[in-house]
Amino acid sequence: MSTSGGTRAVVAALLANLGIAVTKFGAWALTGASSMLAEAIHSVADSGNQVLLLVGGRRARRAPDDEHQFGYGRIRYVYAFIVSIVLFTLGGVFALYEAWNKAEEVRSGEPNELLESQWWWVPLAVLGAALVMESFSLRTAVRESNELRGSLSWPQFVRRAKAPELPVVLLEDSGALLGLVFALFGVGLTLATGNGYYDAAGTAMIGVLLVAIAVVLAVEMTSLLVGESAEPEKTAAITAALAGARGVDRIIHLKTLYLGPDELLVAAKIGIRGEGSAQDMADVVNAAERAVREVLRTSATIYLEPDVYDADYTPARQPRGHDAPRDAAH
Repeated sequence: MSTSGGTRAVVAALLANLGIAVTKFGAWALTGASSMLAEAIHSVADSGNQVLLLVGGRRARRAPDDEHQFGYGRIRYVYAFIVSIVLFTLGGVFALYEAWNKAEEVRSGEPNELLESQWWWVPLAVLGAALVMESFSLRTAVRESNELRGSLSWPQFVRRAKAPELPVVLLEDSGALLGLVFALFGVGLTLATGNGYYDAAGTAMIGVLLVAIAVVLAVEMTSLLVGESAEPEKTAAITAALAGARGVDRIIHLKTLYLGPDELLVAAKIGIRGEGSAQDMADVVNAAERAVREVLRTSATIYLEPDVYDADYTPARQPRGHDAPRDAAH
């Protein structure tokens, strides 16, 4: 899978968030609205996250070396996991702290800067403009994702995508749009009612939202870091290719592992009858490898182990896992 679509989505999100962050900080400086500060920090966190994704994508392109012989593809998962931590701490936890702080100010009767400011309309204008910019950023991520999503639902795509950039941007942009709605709720109701608790409540809602998104990202990236096998349909295609290859009598076991978003490791033990020469067996293995490569759309590292057995031997059960035929000769 090409990474160009994910890169375009990340760059679009980065440009949008940098512009939005500047305007939000300006609105907060003029009015003191805590929702605006939480949203400004949210945009800064998102901008930093997109920079991390770009750096991770660049570092993943390094060539394999003696120490990392399978390459650096999985480093993209490391950077995406760091993104989840940044979103949790700098975004979610800070917003929750700011909400608590604002609620304490209201409870103690301190003057509300938003209600007393002559620039009370600025946060509403900024949030409206931010909604438009975030919508364009999300539209780019959705368009790039649709080229890969196929028939998967959006939750399935986020859970099953092996390239981390698009799911991260989709969740960030969706969270950003929902966070803007929460900020509008807090600022709007505070201005309408004169009650500062609404501003604190909107800020708290933003914090809870960011923490939830960060947890989802952390869970998904942890799974990818530990190592995920090929998707069921891809495993079925590999199995069918091996089973249909000339000279392959059976598949004893098959293991797959993503070495990175664009590189799949395939390891299999295949049963081959032992009547032919060593060259005949090598030809069978090579043909099976070609068959697997023909059905894979991603780059693959393939290791096939032939298991030779007597033609007259019929096992009582199909071997599983690492079991081999009892009379196997390696």
